[in-house]
Amino acid sequence: MEYSSQLQKAKLIKRYKRFLADVIFENGERTTVHCPNTGSMTTCGSAGDIVFLSESPNPKRKYKYTWELTVCPQGFIGINTHRPNKIVHKAIIDGFIPELEGYDQVKAEAPWGDNSRIDFLLNANGSKQPCYVEVKNVTLKSENGTAVFPDAKTERGQKHLVDLMETVKAGHRACLFFMINRPDVDEMEVNAEIDPRYHELLGRAMDVGVEILPYRAQSTLQDTKLEKKIPFTLR
Repeated sequence: MEYSSQLQKAKLIKRYKRFLADVIFENGERTTVHCPNTGSMTTCGSAGDIVFLSESPNPKRKYKYTWELTVCPQGFIGINTHRPNKIVHKAIIDGFIPELEGYDQVKAEAPWGDNSRIDFLLNANGSKQPCYVEVKNVTLKSENGTAVFPDAKTERGQKHLVDLMETVKAGHRACLFFMINRPDVDEMEVNAEIDPRYHELLGRAMDVGVEILPYRAQSTLQDTKLEKKIPFTLR
């Protein structure tokens, strides 16, 4: 998915109130920007990090810039959690994800579970099962060099796992798609230390047939695309 305008380089001063961050541009100008990520942002949002921002053409926006990328030694980490669904959607349509091929209808934000919505509902003419796909953005890197989800306790994520299990029990396919949004990891894990309940529920979900799809993405200053599937461990 391409950016609509050239990204602006800055240095992160601090992130606060979850949705805000102060940055300083190379010319010395300081400003507050929107941070579209509600997680802890450990390993991708420390003071002093070099970041890249998109600029909104809307003059009525309170914050002109949105934090999109954080620089790491191997490239860029995509921190904007609003973008993965669009990237995965395009990859499904383009046939880049073999596990999700063969569906001719892709509906985003379809009704699902108890007053909830699924990121994607895939349907096909004929006898193929409907497939429900939930997407998660992964940015945390562990000390041993693996990608980790979640980066903080997530009650919302726990609910999604319960709904995915119920979806399988109802006779449908259910997939949990992890988009690993950083280039410096070759494996992914879900670690019980961060959210024991999420870890437990994921193990149960895998036992009943929820499919895990961990795909690494590659970001540039122009766009972000899925790159390849990487190994997954429930540690």
